[in-house]
Amino acid sequence: MAQRKHLDDFLRGRIIERLECGRTQLEVSQELGIAQSVISRLWQRFQDDGNVSRCYSTGRPRVTTPNEDRYLAATAKRNRRSTASDLSRQLSSATGLSDVFHLPQLTVACDYPGVESMHCGHRNSGLVFSDESRFSLQSDSRRTFIWRAPGTRYHQESTIERHRYGGAGWLVWGGIILGSRTDLHVQSVAMTGHIYRDIILEQHVRLFRGAMGAEFLFMDDNARPHRANIVDECLQSEDITRMDLPAYSPDLNPIEHMWDMLGRRIAARQPPPTCLPELRRALLDEWCNISQDQIDNLILSMPRRCKACIASSGRHTPY
Repeated sequence: MAQRKHLDDFLRGRIIERLECGRTQLEVSQELGIAQSVISRLWQRFQDDGNVSRCYSTGRPRVTTPNEDRYLAATAKRNRRSTASDLSRQLSSATGLSDVFHLPQLTVACDYPGVESMHCGHRNSGLVFSDESRFSLQSDSRRTFIWRAPGTRYHQESTIERHRYGGAGWLVWGGIILGSRTDLHVQSVAMTGHIYRDIILEQHVRLFRGAMGAEFLFMDDNARPHRANIVDECLQSEDITRMDLPAYSPDLNPIEHMWDMLGRRIAARQPPPTCLPELRRALLDEWCNISQDQIDNLILSMPRRCKACIASSGRHTPY
């Protein structure tokens, strides 16, 4: 189905008219040959401010994506003497782009929070912790307050493990590293090996691999999509080193605390999200609002996490 790149005001009015008459976004998309995501954004904008006219921006057009901006910032941190031309060539090599462009905005890259951590030679400075989580409209702060006898909080008999998700929601993927983070990827379908390869690895992880060089190490869990043959082949072709995790390893991934913070932030929003588009926007906003200092502190806690896990013989720990 051929899809239009730009919509004039007349066509925008036709779309709104059909939606107000009770047509679904999918039906309008198929009838007019317009991507459903475009129709969804237009409808949401109309509901927010009643305006459907195209917004015209001024200034230089954007030549890089947010992921590429993060790659450029991380690359600049590794070598503060890099020029815009050097960074442009490195980005072209990492992404396969043939055009060389000017990047005047990169003069601020070395002021990015956590830059000193990236240069301190810490053993976690090139390690990306990644994971997926699911957030639903029925989610809460994920906190249950109960009384326990002093000193028994983390005893095995005082802990109940649950794996339960309910209601409509989104599956999200993210990665954290000292001094930076990936964009939050949000999708409505389950993770598959093809999605993991084509979107997560190709569009997110590969850029950080190009910026970190030989120090780069990628951590994910043993979920079936992560261990598919096409994923292993992609990692080998991109020279991405993945951390080996034995089966049933204790989950010490600090990004689990990011999901906890993200869930509490969503639950604290007033008013809370009432539909999936609102939940998606809230997830993206709150992911960006979590301070980088909190992320760096989580990563720097890894030695303490490992010591606590060893001391408890692999059982529950305060982390």
